[in-house]
Amino acid sequence: MTMRDDHSLAGELASEAGERLLELRARLGFEDGRALKDAGDQTSHRFLMDALRRLRPDDAVLSEEATREERMDPRRLSAERVWIVDPLDGTREFSEEGRADWAVHVALWERGSLSAGAVALPAQGRTLTTAAPPELPEKAREPFRVAVSRTRPPEFVRDLAARLGAELVPIGSAGAKIAAVLTGEVEAYVHAGGQYEWDSAAPVAVALAAGAHASRIDGSPLTYNQGDPSLPDILVSLPDLAPTLLAGIRDLHRQTP
Repeated sequence: MTMRDDHSLAGELASEAGERLLELRARLGFEDGRALKDAGDQTSHRFLMDALRRLRPDDAVLSEEATREERMDPRRLSAERVWIVDPLDGTREFSEEGRADWAVHVALWERGSLSAGAVALPAQGRTLTTAAPPELPEKAREPFRVAVSRTRPPEFVRDLAARLGAELVPIGSAGAKIAAVLTGEVEAYVHAGGQYEWDSAAPVAVALAAGAHASRIDGSPLTYNQGDPSLPDILVSLPDLAPTLLAGIRDLHRQTP
């Protein structure tokens, strides 16, 4: 792989990791889902770590599949550049034959903010990047659609959709959900069931580059490269929908005893 700027590098790494995952999926098959999940996590993690050590040797890396000691290394917090990666976002979907809603995330945090990122959707044959952000739909359709977990959608999101007259669309990985906002399959993604920085860094980088709204569900900024990588809630939407969604969330929280 030749030297590239950070935007292009993120896209190339995510895409190549995705290709390796597709090859692994075809070779191992779906009979042993646990083995396929584990092999996918480790195959993609090793590729990304090796590539970043070689191509960006001075940068720190935060990966979901790193050991706890590696993730909590205090040197990461003083670094000016940190790659935040999820080698396989949506292992459940990856291990299920026919599902395409899983992803590879590669993001760069630089001096306080996300500066580059890519989300590969290998089974969909596309990679969304900050190098060429997708063009957002001009306006939200009515009723607007909200991406939610296909296995454990938060109850408050059901209540929010009912209050605002929205439709819920179950989608697998967080990366696939945010990508669906950017490609017009849904208009928003709301989550409050617990996540980590690697679940959202890359898709949020692409979303912000595309001009979408991305924040915590109380409207505060999403912050990355923190000592505790937990980032439990998120809202990503078309920009014109954000005020409506944030107001609806505030109203629901006021009613909660």
